[in-house]
Amino acid sequence: MNAENEQSKSSGKKYGYIRVSSDKQNLARQIEEMNKQQLNYIFQDKQSGKSLDRPELQKMLSILSEGDTVVVLSVDRLARNTKDLISLVDLFRGKGINFISLKENIDTSTPTGIFICTILGALAELEREYIRERQRQGIAIAKTQKKYKGRRERKIPNFEEMTKRVRSGNMSVEEASKLLCISRSTYYRRLKKLETLDNEVIDF
Repeated sequence: MNAENEQSKSSGKKYGYIRVSSDKQNLARQIEEMNKQQLNYIFQDKQSGKSLDRPELQKMLSILSEGDTVVVLSVDRLARNTKDLISLVDLFRGKGINFISLKENIDTSTPTGIFICTILGALAELEREYIRERQRQGIAIAKTQKKYKGRRERKIPNFEEMTKRVRSGNMSVEEASKLLCISRSTYYRRLKKLETLDNEVIDF
């Protein structure tokens, strides 16, 4: 990497992201901690972390660009499960964005931070493989008992909301696919099905 690119990557903005689970909870302590980090802006959500469809999180994702840095106090403020966390970190790294979690001492601009994220990704993949193996075993048992009725289409949470952001130009298909934890081909297949449903005419 040449000096010009290095300077470009280091001149990005630094954003904080904080969250509590409901309107009744107070963000004051998190804001106080974040004010020590010399941030350009702090995005604040008062919503459960079970879903990535949070207004301030999505607003932050829509403006991030190469060289920027995202800072959280702990990873559970950003995501409540490993799958969502890895999806976001992969999205950050793909766009050249650094990620810092103060409590866990994660900084993806360092070799140690990258290593930790790699381990988290490996653990998430291992967890998915265990789930697939249990599914295969369950299907095999169901087939022997003649109870297997074929694979049902998996529901993809937040698909329509992410599609709205893609259509408005605030997010690319690749970014939406990563956040939804699906492949681009699956995204386009579900999009085609959604558009077909939208265009259906019901006769009365």
